[in-house]
Amino acid sequence: MGRITTVIFDMYETLAENNGGLWVELFGRITAEQGLEVSGQTLFDKWKPREMQFRKVRLNLEEPEKSPPFKSYEEAWRDCFVGAFEELGIQGDASAAAKASIRDMGERAPYPDALSALPGIQQRCRTGLLSNADNDYLYPILDRQAWHFEAVVSSEEVQAYKPLPTPFLIVMEKMGVAPEESLYIGDSLHDDVLGCKGVGMRAAWINRPGSPLDLAGPQPDYVLSSLDQLADVLDGLR
Repeated sequence: MGRITTVIFDMYETLAENNGGLWVELFGRITAEQGLEVSGQTLFDKWKPREMQFRKVRLNLEEPEKSPPFKSYEEAWRDCFVGAFEELGIQGDASAAAKASIRDMGERAPYPDALSALPGIQQRCRTGLLSNADNDYLYPILDRQAWHFEAVVSSEEVQAYKPLPTPFLIVMEKMGVAPEESLYIGDSLHDDVLGCKGVGMRAAWINRPGSPLDLAGPQPDYVLSSLDQLADVLDGLR
């Protein structure tokens, strides 16, 4: 394997937290603010399957040109709230709930190992960021953390979601780097590992929970339990 000159990061659940507990807390605030007589957990339980269905049908990987028209997360989340409110028989403000979700995503906390590892990586490699995200929450979190990358690409900007090749190709084009010198780091075997390997990049899977690797699915080149291990990976590629 050749030398890695460029490391491109995913954002959520790679650099910043985005677990289900944070969403339940958010939904509790939404129900309280809107005076809805359901718990945050109840609303989340009705909303989440709709959000997962959106993720499932938003792409046609076999024939990308037949994918549905691009829909931002804010648009999709609003639709999910509409369906959840209808199923629960309550009069909620779906648009306000979606906007609250956008704001909350822009305030996610960084992982401690992201804070400790990122400065050293940026001293030795070029770095970029590629995230399935709306601009309205991706850029605020970058500003809050004062994180600077040579290139930042969102799904909303390119109107395409990982694991389609387009987002990966665009971030590399912006940086002027070739796939063989690029390492992509993300938490999703489907969106991140499948997508980056499909365009010839190397893949590092950040697996903080220690989840088992599905040997029938896309295989990462490296498995990390912490971003602090990334320096050792790069040392091995000198």
